[in-house]
Amino acid sequence: MSSLPIEIDRGSSVRPWAQLRDEVVRLVEGGAVRPGERVPTVRALASALDLAPGTVARAYRELEDEGWLVGRGRAGTYVADLLPTDPALQLSRAADDYLRRARNLGFADADARRALGASIAAKNSSTEAPT
Repeated sequence: MSSLPIEIDRGSSVRPWAQLRDEVVRLVEGGAVRPGERVPTVRALASALDLAPGTVARAYRELEDEGWLVGRGRAGTYVADLLPTDPALQLSRAADDYLRRARNLGFADADARRALGASIAAKNSSTEAPT
C-alpha cells in the first residue's frame, strides 16, 4: 500500500505519533487495511503526512509492540496476520490511551486515577435500583 488514508490534527493535544498509531488501528479494525498487507515505509508515510520520520517510526514501534504490525527487515512492515483481539489486551490499551490523554492535558497520574474512580462511582450510582 503506497499510502494510508490518515490525517493528523496538528491542533490536537494528542501527539502526532499517537494519532497515527490510533488511526492505523482504526483502519485495521475497520478492514481498510487487512492482515498481511504491507504498510508504507517510514519515510514514505512521513513524507505523505508531512511528519518527521522519527514520529512515524515511533508510531510503528508502538504498533509492533502492541501486535498490530510486524517488521520484516528489508522486506518492509506489514499488518500482523493475527491481530491483538484479546479483551484484556484491549482493556490495557484503553487504559494506556486514557492515561496518555490525561497526561497530555497536563494531569498527574493521581488526578487521572481520581477522575476514573469518580466516573466509576457515578456510573455505579446511576445504575443502582432505588431502595
